[in-house]
Amino acid sequence: MSGTGRETIDVLVPTCDRPAALAVTLATIGSQSWRRLRIVISDQSERSGACEQPEVQAVLRYLRATGRSVDTYRRLPRRGLAEQRAFLLSQARAAYCLFVDDDVILEPDLVARLDAVIRAEGCGFVGSALHGLSYLGQLRPAQEAIEFWNGPVRPETVRPGSPAWARHHLHSAANLFHVQSRLATGDGVDRRYKVAWVGGCVLFNTELLRAAGGFDFWRELPSQHCGEDVLAQQRVMARHGGCAILPSGAYHMELPTTVMARAVDAPYVLPLEPGGAAAIIPPAEHRPPERRPPQHRGPGEAGPRE
Repeated sequence: MSGTGRETIDVLVPTCDRPAALAVTLATIGSQSWRRLRIVISDQSERSGACEQPEVQAVLRYLRATGRSVDTYRRLPRRGLAEQRAFLLSQARAAYCLFVDDDVILEPDLVARLDAVIRAEGCGFVGSALHGLSYLGQLRPAQEAIEFWNGPVRPETVRPGSPAWARHHLHSAANLFHVQSRLATGDGVDRRYKVAWVGGCVLFNTELLRAAGGFDFWRELPSQHCGEDVLAQQRVMARHGGCAILPSGAYHMELPTTVMARAVDAPYVLPLEPGGAAAIIPPAEHRPPERRPPQHRGPGEAGPRE
């Protein structure tokens, strides 16, 4: 499937102090069969800007020379992960926007596949969870449960402590890769499955994301927070539904975290509906452990590390 002659998709990339990883991610975005891409990068590097580094500059020249639009912004001082994503969303002009973290490798047909699914389903978002290939062969049957949609994707309410919250284990390590390897049919059909959230690579209906409040809740959080992508997806999913696809087609670089301080986890302290009552903090057994699920790692860090 090709994006030639189809409408533009905005690709929104938050980055921080990872020029080499960013260059790889941008190169895989540039290899997409969906040609009509407008790329927006928000750089919060505290050292010299990532987009000013030679490896990134080389890829930016390649992207522009091959017909992609690229806008880069230096965003300092930092006001938190949600504010960074809110800024990126404010730059979106297309009907669909793809949030991609800065340490993700995409297969060449992935954008086209995500676009086909979100249009067919009419839902709020479709994601590709990230494989952590350093964990290949480490089988964890207890974390491999998968629930497929056997009809249209429907709205769902998923909150911390609910049975559906445990779905996030599928996206840890190489669990999803092991599952898709066993279930592969080679028929070219993308199967939709139910999620708690998807980290690192998510295509949104831009209008529906904004209608659910986007990431404007950043003002309600201290700058040291995490889980902003989780909360935004859950708000969209409660109204319009969301899913992930199998096979995935996205891979995590498994780099060290760049976000060390995480004072607040957004889905545990903010309401599911914007402007609603304060969230009820769940019992201790349902709260995040010291080593959080892999999607709680901030921009560029939503991968399957332990």
